[in-house]
Amino acid sequence: MPTTATNELKHEISQLLREYQQCPSERLRNQLVKVNFGLVRKEAHYWINQCQESYDDLIQVGCLGLIRAIEKFELSKGNAFSSYAIPYIRGEIQHYLRDKGVTMRIPRRWLALQQQAIGLSRSLREKYNRQPTDAELAAVLAISLSEWQEIKLAWMNRSPLSLDVPIQQDGEEGASCLGELVPDPHYRSFQLAQEDQIRLQQALVQLENRTREVLECVFLQDLTQKQVAEHLGISVVTVSRRVKKGLDLLKYLMGVAED
Repeated sequence: MPTTATNELKHEISQLLREYQQCPSERLRNQLVKVNFGLVRKEAHYWINQCQESYDDLIQVGCLGLIRAIEKFELSKGNAFSSYAIPYIRGEIQHYLRDKGVTMRIPRRWLALQQQAIGLSRSLREKYNRQPTDAELAAVLAISLSEWQEIKLAWMNRSPLSLDVPIQQDGEEGASCLGELVPDPHYRSFQLAQEDQIRLQQALVQLENRTREVLECVFLQDLTQKQVAEHLGISVVTVSRRVKKGLDLLKYLMGVAED
């Protein structure tokens, strides 16, 4: 259950955001950066383990992403600000690291644990007749829940989203590749531009957990629909339906106009 302090902080953030949208000012923006600074620290802490850049540099870059989120956030849409801001912070840091030619690396131990988790996930799914939770997987792997979640995040972010990933929709007419979800044809090339990657991440967090999980497996982990079905313990038909449902929702959330 959320604590009183958490509720008070959320209320304070909402109030500041409302005031800022009514009358933007540097003072209010700085207050919003201060009360949401924990989001930047969390992302900087993660990325410091993936590159050689200094923590202070990552903090500064992350704050730029936080400021962009503050400026673009719309209270009327009903989204939680933290969920909205994290992709902006992460996107700004990723963009900075790509510009500097920094190679993202996943520790060898984490790669081994990720591979081990695939087999363990299958066993736990058969045991419980459901998809195991992150906490259950972490316990079997003998690591902390936070470390397992960092491993998952590292695996998902190991490479840019590819716009050329083909989309199959059971013979129906529709987008033939992920890039067609991006409204601006200028960006339909090899990878999502930073702004569109952020918009796609924003849309993904609004999907129900299982649909998002299926799309992440297909488009972030490059798994086939058969592999996704085996990994999640569902049928290939269900995977196909979830992909179609998820893509339709993403089109709507990203404002792709229908012909």
